[in-house]
Amino acid sequence: MLYSIARKFLFKLDAEQAHDVVINMFKSPAATAVKGLYGAKVADKPVNVMGIDFPNPVGLAAGLDKNGECIRGFSALGFGFVEVGTVTPRPQPGNDKPRIFRLPEADAIINRMGFNNHGVDYLVERVRKAKQAGFNGVLGINIGKNKDTAEENAKDDYIHCMRKVYEYADYITVNISSPNTPGLRALQYGDALNELLAALKAEQAELSKKHGKYIPLAVKIAPDLTAEEVQGIADCLMTNEIDAVIATNTTLSREGVENLEHGGEMGGLSGIPVQEKSLEVIKLLSERLDGKMPIIGVGGINSATAAKAKLAAGASLVQVYTGFIYEGPELIKRIVDEL
Repeated sequence: MLYSIARKFLFKLDAEQAHDVVINMFKSPAATAVKGLYGAKVADKPVNVMGIDFPNPVGLAAGLDKNGECIRGFSALGFGFVEVGTVTPRPQPGNDKPRIFRLPEADAIINRMGFNNHGVDYLVERVRKAKQAGFNGVLGINIGKNKDTAEENAKDDYIHCMRKVYEYADYITVNISSPNTPGLRALQYGDALNELLAALKAEQAELSKKHGKYIPLAVKIAPDLTAEEVQGIADCLMTNEIDAVIATNTTLSREGVENLEHGGEMGGLSGIPVQEKSLEVIKLLSERLDGKMPIIGVGGINSATAAKAKLAAGASLVQVYTGFIYEGPELIKRIVDEL
C-alpha cells in the first residue's frame, strides 16, 4: 500500500528525476528508516552459487545503483544480493537527456543511459564505507568500458576496474551487452570474446594470489542473439572457465511496444517485453552448459511466476529491476515466499 502511494508520486515525475529521488531516499544513512517504511520480512531461502552463500536467490540487477550509494538501503529490503554498477574506469556523464522512458501499458522501460557513473574510485569508496557501516550482504560489482575507449583496448578498461573492485566484491560481472555503448556488444563474439575472457581470467588468477581469495567472474549477455550465437558464447565461457553467466540485458527489439508512447525511443527495452526472450536464452544456455556453469536469470521478472519460470529453465539465481520499479519491494517477498 505504501509503495503504491509512493509510485503515484514518482510516476508523475520525469523518469530520471524519479530515479534520483529514489537514490537519495535509499542512500546508506537512511537504510534503517527505509527498512522500517518499506521492508518486509523475507524468509531465508539459502542457496550456494559460485561458492557464495546467498540468503535467498532474488537479487537487485545492476543499473539502479550505478555508484554504489544505496547498498545498505536496498539490501535492507530483503534482497538476497545486490549488484551495483555498471562502473567504468573514469567518470562519464552518459548520453544526453531525456534517456529513460516509461511504457506503463507494457510494464516496461526504455533507457539509453550510456554507463553514466562517477568512476570506479568513487564506487569503491562508497562500497568501503558501506562495509565499515556494517553491510555484510552479498555484493556484485558490474564493470564496463568508457565510451571513448576503442574496442581493441576494451580489455584494459575491464582489467583496470577489476583490479580496483576485486577486494570489495563477492562476484564481479563483466558487462559486454549494454546496447547503449557503441561497439560494446561486438565483444560478445568470436576472437574478441575469447581474448577478453582469457585476459580477465589471467588477471583473476593474479588477483586471487595477491588478495588471498577467489572472486568469481560472471558475464552478462544480450537477449538479441541467435541460437548459434548463444551456443558459441556458452562454449567460450566454458573454455575460459568463467564462473557464471547472467542472461539477459535489455533488448533492442520493439516487438509488442511499437505503437505505445515512447515505444520508438532508442535504447534498451526492459520489463515484460523481454521476459520470453530472456527465458529462451536461459533455456539455450542451460542445454549447452549442461550444469557446468550457473546461470543468473534476469528480464521481465514482475511476479513469483515469472521468477519460477527462469529457475525452471535453468537459472540458479534471479535478478529484478524493472519489475521492482513497477511492483515495489513487496515483489521480493512474494517471489521468495513462493519458491
